[in-house]
Amino acid sequence: MKNNEVLSDEVWNQITERDEGALKYLKDIKWYRVEEPKGFKLEFYFDTNPYFKNTVLTKTYLMIDEDEPILEKAIGTEIEWYPGKCLTQKLLKKKPKKGSKNAKPITKTEECESFFNFFNPPQVPEDDEDIDEDTAEELQNQMEQDYDIGCVLFSSYSSH
Repeated sequence: MKNNEVLSDEVWNQITERDEGALKYLKDIKWYRVEEPKGFKLEFYFDTNPYFKNTVLTKTYLMIDEDEPILEKAIGTEIEWYPGKCLTQKLLKKKPKKGSKNAKPITKTEECESFFNFFNPPQVPEDDEDIDEDTAEELQNQMEQDYDIGCVLFSSYSSH
């Protein structure tokens, strides 16, 4: 993907150094139009690799077809990471506070930047009345950015 000059900075900014090892196993990217409901699907084909079990990761964008298509939702593949290989989370080990009864280090998992977050798109809550205006705006921005990346990939690979 890094050698594809058509792809914009928007896609590159999603790829971290940690991702590069797994992306070396990426063989091909294919796209398909989806008719009911309207949208498109991207399929990422991977060789067998030490990071995850899946050989195909998909991302589907479904649209509400009115005068102008509007993104309804995006659906990604759940990645089956091998133990200790998940690139979308990192383990943090914290030393216990001095004087603490528990002398063992505390291990905590934290979300982190990764291209593979692309397959876990932002979701609109079922009951959107429960979210405030700022949260709704942030969610809208995340969905637009996610859709923009999907469109860049779609247009880059549909022209081949």
